[in-house]
Amino acid sequence: MKKNKIFVACDSINILKIKKIIKETANKDLKIGYKFGLEFLNSKNGRKFLVNLKNKTTFIDLKLHDIPNTCVSTIKAIKDLKVNYLTIHISSGLDNLKACKKISGKIKLIGVTILTSLDNKSLKEIGFDKKVKQLVLHQAKLANKAKLDAIVCSAQEVNIVKKVFKKEIITPGIRFNSNLNDQKRVLSPRQAYQNGSDWLVIGRPITKGNIKKNISVLIDHLNK
Repeated sequence: MKKNKIFVACDSINILKIKKIIKETANKDLKIGYKFGLEFLNSKNGRKFLVNLKNKTTFIDLKLHDIPNTCVSTIKAIKDLKVNYLTIHISSGLDNLKACKKISGKIKLIGVTILTSLDNKSLKEIGFDKKVKQLVLHQAKLANKAKLDAIVCSAQEVNIVKKVFKKEIITPGIRFNSNLNDQKRVLSPRQAYQNGSDWLVIGRPITKGNIKKNISVLIDHLNK
């Protein structure tokens, strides 16, 4: 039976807490990977921890967004970490995406669409004149053109993305209940998989409180 795939967001700089998250999320029912963001990679011990982390699927959520030379240099600078996935904003431009894909090697390059903390109102405030779904579709086409390995999008837009992008789709903004925190475009784990997500990114609903209990709640939710 195919296992559901989850990236657990390790949003902390406390190494002991990260070790606890890794230990207590290990189970036979799910395929678990671990996502580390800017907070962790820029912390005093974060880089050292990742260099020594073995036999785990790792996702570095840097969300690169700069000129091609800077992004390419950054990817080269983190290759010693031997991570599996790395994020880059699709809005950094097609030339940048192609340049980064050309040198990414074994690292799977993930194109980030519109952040799940934004909605149509937020986009209008920034200055975009298109709706979220229109922009996500446009960006998915760019990611496909640049031959990226995966896309990050809200689970609400997976069906749109799948029309033009046939590789892995990773979805954050996953909630077990109505507690949205700072997210706006969210779905439950089961809804996300039903829509066609390959990987879910889940942070606080798993890592806050009793981790083992939260994992059990997730598994029960998926098995209903």
